[in-house]
Amino acid sequence: MTEGQFLRHTSLMRTSLSLYYRHRFPTKIISHCVWLYFRFALSFRDVEEMMSSRGVALSYETVREWCLKFGQTYANGLRRCSPRLGDQWHLDEVFLKINERLHYLWRAVDQEGDVLDILVQTSRDKRAAKKFFRKLLKGLRYVPRVIVTDKLRSYGAGKAELLPSVEHCQQKYQNNRAENSHQPTRLRERVMRRFKSAGHAQRFLSAFGVITSHFRVGRHLYRASGYREVMESRFAVWKDAICMDAIAN
Repeated sequence: MTEGQFLRHTSLMRTSLSLYYRHRFPTKIISHCVWLYFRFALSFRDVEEMMSSRGVALSYETVREWCLKFGQTYANGLRRCSPRLGDQWHLDEVFLKINERLHYLWRAVDQEGDVLDILVQTSRDKRAAKKFFRKLLKGLRYVPRVIVTDKLRSYGAGKAELLPSVEHCQQKYQNNRAENSHQPTRLRERVMRRFKSAGHAQRFLSAFGVITSHFRVGRHLYRASGYREVMESRFAVWKDAICMDAIAN
């Protein structure tokens, strides 16, 4: 083992010990429940029933607590362990009705469809666009080559101040990738019978967007053998993100 591998292994071990300290259930069960909930359109009770069919007795409240504690942590781990995301940002916003009040979900994806970040706000003006750009730049820490948006003027106004040298494309149909990325969110919104608050939506979607896009590989782009290889690599990254290897070793 090289010095770099040793340091990485030690760091993972420390992280895993702090993450799962004093949890009664093994890491495999915790991470599997969190993966099921964020990856598929399941409720906490659905996950409870699926685990019960495998002989694991736990309550849906336990699953809920795990998702609250580990969901964002796993999403952040995927970001750290995955290769750098694309340099072409597709941005779009869609409305969310929360407690009879209109909110806007701002979403950015790269050219491969991987979610870069999301932000729930009450407006879609220039100030809201600038806030979203700042969040993207702070989290990703690199400047894109080009951004693709619809014709909402807030994007142009915000980009002019924060990303003046970046190419901005607003041609019709070129932003379909970002618009299509809202579909899983709409499905989960229906299953959850809408979000309870803006904070609830932000917490859930921040983890959900990263985790679900990591595993949503374009099946039509690969032969069966190629698809299996891609999924194997995605699950390997997932194991690193949840510190599974550090615990196993």
